Amino acid sequence: MRKQIAAANWKMNLTLAEAHELIDLLLQQPLSIEAHQQVLIATPFPYLIPIQQKLANSQIKCCAQNIASTQNGAFTGETSAEIVNSLHINYAIIGHSERRELFHEDHSVLALKVNQALAHSVHPVFCCGEPLAIREAGTQNSYVETQLTESLFHLDAEQMKQCIVAYEPIWAIGTGKTASSEQAQEMHAHIRAVIAAKFGSEVAETVSILYGGSVKASNAIELFAKPDVDGGLVGGASLNAVEFAAIINALK
Repeated sequence: MRKQIAAANWKMNLTLAEAHELIDLLLQQPLSIEAHQQVLIATPFPYLIPIQQKLANSQIKCCAQNIASTQNGAFTGETSAEIVNSLHINYAIIGHSERRELFHEDHSVLALKVNQALAHSVHPVFCCGEPLAIREAGTQNSYVETQLTESLFHLDAEQMKQCIVAYEPIWAIGTGKTASSEQAQEMHAHIRAVIAAKFGSEVAETVSILYGGSVKASNAIELFAKPDVDGGLVGGASLNAVEFAAIINALK
């Protein structure tokens, strides 16, 4: 069975004290995390070590929100996959729509980031998804396929198995809008078919595909019940311990 994953993306939120309080509250919740399930918390970089230490006796793992496209060097303010790995953190979000839009990260840069992650035993949580204009034009399938092709399809099959894909319809991020469970399933099935066409069905059935677009406790069960939706990349709702715990417990 594919790994079922609930990943929290805190983005640039919370003071350190608030982060500790949130984790304390989360760990107090009645969580059911089975062997085929994984919970990730993508904290701001300064919090990775203290939050990782707080989670040491739990089944929850820390995740980086981003990594650099190079291994090391004179890149002030950047954090490499090598550094992340040295912290014993093995997951990193790559290609989030905010990085694409606000920091102009293109397909070629994201391909380099994926390479760096895999070279240092960090699983990429690779984000893809379309803006509203593309969805309205009905060309979302080809748009997402291009994102996958140009940033992931230089990998070999074993490398691809190390990746997690997160489909995030940009028009549903932080807007309160959510793709219907049918829309999510349709795109997730398309992504899996595209991966299968390139790498084969065995690889495609190994790769977890998460939905990221205003996931909440109120819609998580319906979304996660779809056969190709393997969990969620959760933004705002992950800043509420009770809400995020309900999302974790909605994993199938």
